[in-house]
Amino acid sequence: MISPSGASLSPLGQRLRVLLSSENVVGDLRRYFGIGMPPGAVPFTGSRFEHLAGGGDRPEVADRITAEDLVAVQTLSVTVPAPVALDILEGRLGARLSGLLRAIPRDTDMADAEAAVVADGSPADQAWHLLCEQYGVNWVIAGKVLARKRPRLLPVYDRIVRCAVGRPPSFWLALHAALREDDGAVHRQLLELRQAAGLPETVSALRVCDVAVWMNHRALGHACP
Repeated sequence: MISPSGASLSPLGQRLRVLLSSENVVGDLRRYFGIGMPPGAVPFTGSRFEHLAGGGDRPEVADRITAEDLVAVQTLSVTVPAPVALDILEGRLGARLSGLLRAIPRDTDMADAEAAVVADGSPADQAWHLLCEQYGVNWVIAGKVLARKRPRLLPVYDRIVRCAVGRPPSFWLALHAALREDDGAVHRQLLELRQAAGLPETVSALRVCDVAVWMNHRALGHACP
């Protein structure tokens, strides 16, 4: 696919352009986050993922994983096993993860970051692998924990999203490239969708992308392995 500017788009960029241009996308975002619904109505628990207890990236807790973060990931239908959770909160695993989190930018959008920040061997990649090494923690859980801590930089990526957009060798790098190509057109589109849906700015562009893709694919009723 060639963009209006004449630039060639990556496969992920092409797919995202199509999904984010769905006529239902703004309504899907509003429904997921409960915009316009009565107070207390929570149609999707994941709408609380980034906002629970003020967010996982607020300065005072940004570089350590808290009990609130572990509850937040449960809103996305995954659970960190109790022994791993205790090691994160009270043990050596938590200290190791904190050391890595301190090396991961907190206030940078993926679209503005250098590729090295999300590349293989980066502190973010090391933290993901460290979590995946723990018994009962898979790639989905690890990614959601890190997305809670760095919502602007690291995306939620689960089986439904993977089913919708494919399996590039590195989803982080592929998404980084897609957000930056064509002068950041996809990133701008995500920010425009956030505004059109009436979402607060505390919902990151990455989270808008995740929810839009997830809701679209879910509505189509695909069975995802």
